[in-house]
Amino acid sequence: MTAIPPSFRRRSPRLRRSSLPHRTPPLLLPGVVGALLLASVALAAWPAARQMPSGQSQATGAAPLSKAFRGKLPITELTEEEAVLHALGRLGYGPRPGDMERVKRMGLEKWIDQQLHPASIDDSALDARLARFKTLRMSSKQLLDAYPRPDLLARKQGITAEQAKAQSQQRALDARQAIAAAGFAARAQVELANIQGPQRMVVELSMARLDRAIYGNRQLEAVLTDFWFNHFNVYANKGAVKWMLTSYERDVIRPHAMGKFHDLLLATAQSPAMLFYLDNWLSVDPVAWERAKREAAARRQRLGLPEPQKKQPERGLNENYGREVMELHTVGVDGGYTQKDVIQMARCLSGWSIRTPLRDPQFYFEDRFHADGPKTVLGRTFNYGGMKDGEEALKMLARQPATAQFISTELAERFVSDHPPPALVARMARTFQSSDGDTRAVLKTMIYSPEFWSRAAYRAKVKTPFELVASTARALGAEIDPPIEVNSWVTRMGQPQYNCQPPTGYSEQSAIWVNTGALLNRLNFALAFATNHVSGAQSNLDALFGPDAAADPNLVLSRALDSFLGGEVAPSTREVLEQRLNDPQILQARYDDPVKHVNMGLIAGLVLGSPEFQRR
Repeated sequence: MTAIPPSFRRRSPRLRRSSLPHRTPPLLLPGVVGALLLASVALAAWPAARQMPSGQSQATGAAPLSKAFRGKLPITELTEEEAVLHALGRLGYGPRPGDMERVKRMGLEKWIDQQLHPASIDDSALDARLARFKTLRMSSKQLLDAYPRPDLLARKQGITAEQAKAQSQQRALDARQAIAAAGFAARAQVELANIQGPQRMVVELSMARLDRAIYGNRQLEAVLTDFWFNHFNVYANKGAVKWMLTSYERDVIRPHAMGKFHDLLLATAQSPAMLFYLDNWLSVDPVAWERAKREAAARRQRLGLPEPQKKQPERGLNENYGREVMELHTVGVDGGYTQKDVIQMARCLSGWSIRTPLRDPQFYFEDRFHADGPKTVLGRTFNYGGMKDGEEALKMLARQPATAQFISTELAERFVSDHPPPALVARMARTFQSSDGDTRAVLKTMIYSPEFWSRAAYRAKVKTPFELVASTARALGAEIDPPIEVNSWVTRMGQPQYNCQPPTGYSEQSAIWVNTGALLNRLNFALAFATNHVSGAQSNLDALFGPDAAADPNLVLSRALDSFLGGEVAPSTREVLEQRLNDPQILQARYDDPVKHVNMGLIAGLVLGSPEFQRR
């Protein structure tokens, strides 16, 4: 049983690679020089302090906001427009057309209160949209029956492994040919129709996650579900995990996203996906294993049965989950535990297993393989016997001060900044402890802090590829069906969904997502999406910018900056954007011809690819 390599620990930056192949959509650039200019501006501006738009000061000088708008929110450094944009970008995936005005009319505090209580928000339109993904409603057993493992399917069909491989290769070739033959508008539908094996489950989960981020009204719930899945990460391509993923997100992560941390911790510990991913389902007390082997041998001898032809693999105590539940899930790498604590935690959790993982994976406790006797973890002894050893040890970890600090830090890194103010983290940690790990209460402490609404926090976070794709689609008010090709862009930009292999999950640190290649990929995505060159996605820019802008590139740029960035753009970025407006590809006319209808998509794409839009 292989331990997780030290290079994957939380100490290291969490940039991950996918083992899954993915399509490479064609580049779409309005002139290589223009793209490189914009990328160089972005690359120069990203690591340093953000450039402020002309006439705007870093100092606090915003006009006081009305009580009806902000309620008790301590907003003193941001304008009303900035505060709404900040809330929609941090507590959600950015504004859709009309969202800014809607939140202003409702009042920002009221909108935030609704997001903190997602059950009060009608999301029936999203539910109707998600209904087309049938795997989302299926149990792990149903998924195993509907999408069997290739080796089991071959056995059932009475063919050899080589024949099954040849059939799979032929199906893949047929699918590529069908996709190539399909017209652009139908390409995404044809591609989805040709995914019928086990991969279908992960593809539908990925598309559903995009739909929730783009079209869902329960924005904060969607962000938190993504946050907690990343915190309790599992890898789809490890063995049987892909058949357990749907239930893991649906039944474990999402229902506990705003609840008590110890309930979420216990639910993940008992989930087949986590048990399989970190091998705890195979973890047994070595003494109990030897005893079981002796008893089996004595039974065979008593009944006169022969020795089994195939020797059973040896099993013993597996430390993977015992280590990760402390280092990554609770107290953190600096939480004061030792290797002895790891072993003792693994003993507490021995016997936590999966019944029939390849037929109907369900958690069950195998008492005969649980370690007897006392176990001491972080100075506390557990000697209840049975499953309660593990339950009480997990409760103890959930209520450690180090856990309060670690979880509060991670939440602040996700919602406030890469390096959140220590005073804010300390207040959040105190709330975590006083509320017995109530996520909603901790979030409220964070949201009602001046640090959350500070000028320093405004646009201080770089969007991950998933956040960029979701916010772009929302900004354009795009209609996407199905979002399979949109999802391929998330993979191409370095964040394949459900396929982060190490247990650390994807990084929240901006530096991980910033390099020249990433910037060009982001710009290419923005251009392709805004010009309707992503199959399955459609945006109506005439409706967004107005028919009067059709022949005026400067008016299109002005409205794009207002719509996507609230009018706030650095002088250097504005200069690069304005220089592109005379490009024949944008004017859609020769230099001596009158301009009748500019290419709004290219202008919108350049704004969406700007360094300012990469931030939230």
